[in-house]
Amino acid sequence: MTKFIILLSLIIINTSLMAQTINQNYDSALAKSFNADDYGMKKYVLVMLKPGSNNTTDKTIIDSIFGGHMKNINRLAENGSLIVAGPIMKSEKYRGIFILNVETIDEAKTLLETDPAISEKFLEADLYQWYGSAALKDYLKTHKLIEKYSF
Repeated sequence: MTKFIILLSLIIINTSLMAQTINQNYDSALAKSFNADDYGMKKYVLVMLKPGSNNTTDKTIIDSIFGGHMKNINRLAENGSLIVAGPIMKSEKYRGIFILNVETIDEAKTLLETDPAISEKFLEADLYQWYGSAALKDYLKTHKLIEKYSF
């Protein structure tokens, strides 16, 4: 019985030592500014954009709708609601992705209602709650410094 207790104690000690370590570089003020949890993470909504049911072939209409789509993307990025956006290349199933800086699907749906490509059914959206780095929003600041041309 003594051997069993010693073995169990060693397993418990070993498990607790391996479980978590505290980051010596942790910046609580920065974490708070990003609304990060203790793991530096937060909830977002991932939007997978796929072709919609609108089969309009009129180039003028399509250009107008997707011009509005790009303006909406820029507006959402400027106000901090959109963290990531981009097309998916060479896919028949998906056209692009968004990562929205909101926690709930309902909040995401409200933002997506402002996109003319979605409201006019050129695109449809599959929405998923996603858990990722709270620092993700800072990449847009860097992107502004490296883009030679913007949409």
